[in-house]
Amino acid sequence: MASLIIDNFELRYFDLNAKPEMEFYLSLLNLDISDYTFAANYLWLSNATGFYSIIHNTFCFFVLSGGELSMLLPPLGRKEDVYDAMSTCFDIMNSINSSKNFSKIDYVHEQLLEGFVDYLEEGTEIYEMLESYLVERKVADYVYLSDKLIDLKGNGYSNKRNEINKFIRIHPTKQLEVMDIRKHGDDMMSLFNKWVSDRMRFMPKEEASVFLDGIYSERLAIKRVIQSYDTLGLIGLVILIDGEIKGFTVGERINANTASVIIEKTDFEILGCAQYLFREFTKMLKEEYSAEFINVGDDMGFENLKKVKMSYRPSKLLPKYTIYQK
Repeated sequence: MASLIIDNFELRYFDLNAKPEMEFYLSLLNLDISDYTFAANYLWLSNATGFYSIIHNTFCFFVLSGGELSMLLPPLGRKEDVYDAMSTCFDIMNSINSSKNFSKIDYVHEQLLEGFVDYLEEGTEIYEMLESYLVERKVADYVYLSDKLIDLKGNGYSNKRNEINKFIRIHPTKQLEVMDIRKHGDDMMSLFNKWVSDRMRFMPKEEASVFLDGIYSERLAIKRVIQSYDTLGLIGLVILIDGEIKGFTVGERINANTASVIIEKTDFEILGCAQYLFREFTKMLKEEYSAEFINVGDDMGFENLKKVKMSYRPSKLLPKYTIYQK
């Protein structure tokens, strides 16, 4: 796909070729939010087209959707360069958008707001940012201590332990295998299709349309995992019962202390499979990356997903913000 030329800036098409450059600028930040990796953005970019440019010594990542341009991340680079880059990026977005309301910067880490926001008061959702911008708190990533997810000690985890123990007792033929796309790829997609079908059977009709919108993104993300697993530097685990894949999960390192779970799917009808796979994958992430923390991303505003993630008793929540113009 061709580049975009806007206000004399070249915005290059975001594909696998952008990986080395984006990862260089990410390395200058060392942040622990799940969105701050190349793979996470490449996998989940489904309903928009990505473009990037180096502006004021920062990596600037734009998305074009419905003819409107926004930023999926703030300018990535040293803090002293970010504010100038942000101002230029808003000028670029405003020059082609039908309204300034479409010009925004999503998934901003709290650390990148320091020095720009006058105050971050507990309970406040919208903040004044200098004279030109507003900052709105959106969702938050759920982060856990890996040891707690592995040990599952205490009354708070008793249900998880019971589900895992029952699963182990009922399925003595279970096997875990490190993900091999050449071996597992087709069966992973088949399991995903079954998972969609099973979920639709039990889902209230009023929730179906929102669910199906998300499924498009997940299907593309899994396809991209299968197509570019090695190139993206991902790590994965599959679980088989009687030789048939009943669950798979994929993750990566975010920084020196934190790994993430990007995707997890298990057979909806096998109770305890999800809990068992999550615990075993946490062990794998800790061993592979010496990860003290596991980030499982945000809940996308879904109450049921929030309940599941809260049930694992997060060590911390990492808020993410969106920047608008006044």
